[in-house]
Amino acid sequence: MKQTLAFVASLLLSCSAPLLSAQTPIQITADLTEGYRHLYHAEIDLPVKPGPATFITPRWIPGTHAPGGPLADITGVVFTANGQTLKWRRDDVNLAEFHVEIPRGVSNLHVHLDSITSHRVTRNMSVLEWERLMMYPANVPVKEIAIQPSVTVPAGWGTGTALKPQGTVPTPQTTGVNEDAHHPPADAVTTKYAVTNVEQLEDSPVITGKYFHEYALAPEIKPAHFLDVVGDDADDVKIRPKTLAEINNLVREADANYASHHYFEYHFLLTLSDVAGGEGLEHGQSSDNGVGEKGFADDAHQLGEADLLAHEFTHSWNGKYRRPARLYQPDFATPQQGDLMWVYEGMTQYWGNVLATRAGLKNQAQYRDLLAASAAQLDYKAGRDWRPTEDTAVAGSLIRGGNAEWVNWRRGQDYYQEGELVWLDADTTIRKLTNNQKSLDDFVKIFLGKGGNTGPLIVPYEFPELVADLNQVVKYDWAKFLSDRIRNINERADLEGIEQGGYKLVYQEKPSASEELLQRARSRRSGGTNVWYSLGMRLDEHGKIGDVRYGGPSDMAKLAPSMTLLAVNGKPYSGETLHDVIRASKTDSSPIHLLVQQEDAVFPIDVNYHDGEKYPAMVRVDNTPDYLDDITKPRTTPPAGTQQ
Repeated sequence: MKQTLAFVASLLLSCSAPLLSAQTPIQITADLTEGYRHLYHAEIDLPVKPGPATFITPRWIPGTHAPGGPLADITGVVFTANGQTLKWRRDDVNLAEFHVEIPRGVSNLHVHLDSITSHRVTRNMSVLEWERLMMYPANVPVKEIAIQPSVTVPAGWGTGTALKPQGTVPTPQTTGVNEDAHHPPADAVTTKYAVTNVEQLEDSPVITGKYFHEYALAPEIKPAHFLDVVGDDADDVKIRPKTLAEINNLVREADANYASHHYFEYHFLLTLSDVAGGEGLEHGQSSDNGVGEKGFADDAHQLGEADLLAHEFTHSWNGKYRRPARLYQPDFATPQQGDLMWVYEGMTQYWGNVLATRAGLKNQAQYRDLLAASAAQLDYKAGRDWRPTEDTAVAGSLIRGGNAEWVNWRRGQDYYQEGELVWLDADTTIRKLTNNQKSLDDFVKIFLGKGGNTGPLIVPYEFPELVADLNQVVKYDWAKFLSDRIRNINERADLEGIEQGGYKLVYQEKPSASEELLQRARSRRSGGTNVWYSLGMRLDEHGKIGDVRYGGPSDMAKLAPSMTLLAVNGKPYSGETLHDVIRASKTDSSPIHLLVQQEDAVFPIDVNYHDGEKYPAMVRVDNTPDYLDDITKPRTTPPAGTQQ
């Protein structure tokens, strides 16, 4: 996308950019050699002047959209200067701030701190998100604070990051409260990286492990792209050729779709471990992705993770480069405002699934099956009767995670899936208005491509810009279109995009082929039972109810989360027995008899239900444009000689 030099220069001046004045950078060394003990360590040197000073650790973390910084896990904090330990005091209101009096004659303040971390670590790997170890001056925009990172890892381990290595350096020794408590192994390796700023360092995670492999992707696409893989076993990091070809295709499809890049190079960071835990966290020049050990080992497991890399990759454009203006704050202490999360996450959810399909990580039938499942979940969500989608975004920091009971009445982070349906509706509406001559592909080239190719920048936006850019594609009342779907209470999910796309959401007696494939993968982990669209509840493998659909048959019968089914129609409970009884309900006029336990009480409950099994599916509507399959067709052809 061609832009004038003046426009690009104005972006560099008005937006977040990794441009630094000639200041002495903070030096930080992250020691990951005790990750297996769930401990990280940091040695930090800060340029200072005498007098009162305040330092801070990150609190509001980009990508989590919540005050989720690991403040409670930061421990062993020691400030020293000229060999003397300095007294510090935590702020009474902003608990992430540390106040220190800098003595006369001191120009360098050393800080040691430790971080307790039980997530994303095993004996063979560690993952560092920098909020766990950073400390820097408070009340200064983080893009204006220069910092130079180093990372210490065990000998022989490989490392993946978007940071630019400058070479190995001597490993610093511990300066904490108890200097005998930890010293890095004598053969540990410390790599120094190029100077950046605090904003960009927070946006540059590191993965490291004993079993590591880096794959160069789509070499014909510039800038360069890499897949960096760490696993708990040597065989785990050998990505199967089919999957690797599809990830190469993902780079090509994103390049064609967005027609711009906002990074110097891009690293997909991927951990494969049943121990380290899952993750999907976006960054401008990389993404932190964690799946189970067999997450991409076969088609069944891959289907459950098919959109992960595409989703987080899309965030480099949508969320990192273009970010809602009030979600983007000058520091990591100011609360983020999330009312436009249905764009940040919702449009990313849409493009993540579309690009994964175009790349071949899942096929078109699987795309439709999974879209049907998502749409049905939203359509059967009782909380939409009182809470608009926009409020799930505004209140996102409150409802992220939390209590899973009655979540369908409370609503969760629905701006992801609701946003996906709204942007599908927008795409098919554009196609309908232009006789399929234009699409949302054209919109993202305008909206996400402003400035053309850049390095890592943050360019904020507000709602009117969305409307104006959509109107550049085709004139329409886009303000009303979006407001009606996002800001109003809608008792039904937005299924218009599916229907304009040539399909219809229906319910059938058997799971879709994709759902059956996913069940095969889940059987390794859980034997739970899902009868959400029939009886209206989900149960674990022991018959304990995890959630009940508000307003559904089980709710009407006064079943509740945490109750356990002991028997169904006089037979001991099993998932298979429950499914058999539900199927028979279509021809049985009697209610379904359940024997239920809650705490120390056992009692019968009858559920009046007679509609049999129900599973969401999508069916083609004859004599309508097949926009849905047009949307997910590949836009690129791999170069001759590349693996398919």
